[in-house]
Amino acid sequence: MAIGLIIIGDEILSGKRTDKHFPKVVELLNARGLQLSWAEYVGDDRARITDVLRRTFASDDIVFSCGGIGATPDDHTRQCAAAALGVPLVLHPEAKAKIQERIADMAREAGTQPDFTRPDMAHRLKMGEFPEGAEIIPNPFNKIPGFSVRHGAGAHYFVPGFPEMAWPMIAWVLDTHYAHLFRSVPRSEKAVLVYEIAESTLTPMMEAIEAEFPLVKVFSLPSVGNASRRRHIELGVKGDPAQVDAAFERMLRGLDQFKAEYEKI
Repeated sequence: MAIGLIIIGDEILSGKRTDKHFPKVVELLNARGLQLSWAEYVGDDRARITDVLRRTFASDDIVFSCGGIGATPDDHTRQCAAAALGVPLVLHPEAKAKIQERIADMAREAGTQPDFTRPDMAHRLKMGEFPEGAEIIPNPFNKIPGFSVRHGAGAHYFVPGFPEMAWPMIAWVLDTHYAHLFRSVPRSEKAVLVYEIAESTLTPMMEAIEAEFPLVKVFSLPSVGNASRRRHIELGVKGDPAQVDAAFERMLRGLDQFKAEYEKI
C-alpha cells in the first residue's frame, strides 16, 4: 500500500516558509518501518487542489495532506476535498463539540464566559465543516480537529499546516489505524563509496544486478566531493533481506572487475 504526502500553501512555494513536513513525515514513517512513496506541493489554488485530490481519491493510497483546513480566505482544502468527492460540506457534530470546548477553554483562561451566539463563534465553527461522511482526527494541541475520508482500500488524512499540530496528528493516525503495517515488509540496505569512476561506466552492472535479483533495487548517489572527500558515488542495494546480501556480493565482484576503488559504509 503506497503512502503519499500533499503539502498545501503558497507560503511554501514562494519561499516565505521552509517546508518541514516532508522530512518529519519521512522520519515518522521510517520509525515504524514504513516508507513514503510520493509527495506533491500545491499552492492555494482551488482548481489545482481539487484536481490533485480528485486524482488521489481515485487511488488506494494512504495520503496525508498538510495545510489549508482553517477558515480564512486562503484556506481551501476542506472545500476542495468536498468538491473532489462530489459531496457537500457539513458541520461534523464531534468537530462542533471540540471547537466549542476550545472556545470555552479560551474564555475560561481569560476569566470570561463563552458566548456561542456571537457571529465570530459561528465563523469558528466553519473549521468543523468537513466533506459529508468524514471522520475527525483529534488535535492534542488545541482540540480543533482534522478530518479523514476513506475511499476504496485507501484513505486521506487532512491535518493543519502547523507542525506542532500536524505531526502528533499524523503519528496518531499511523498508530491507531496502521499498526498492522509496521515493519510488515522487511528491508535491508548495503552500500559502498566508489571513488573517481563515472556512473555511466557502472550502469550496465547495476541493470544486471536488478535483473538477477528482482526483489532488490540498486541506488546510485553521485557527489562532486568536497574538501574532506574526493569525487565519489554512494552505490548500494536495498530491498528484500533474502536477496540483498547476494546482490551486494555481486556488486562488489563487479566493482573488482572494474578495478574500482571503494570502501564499505
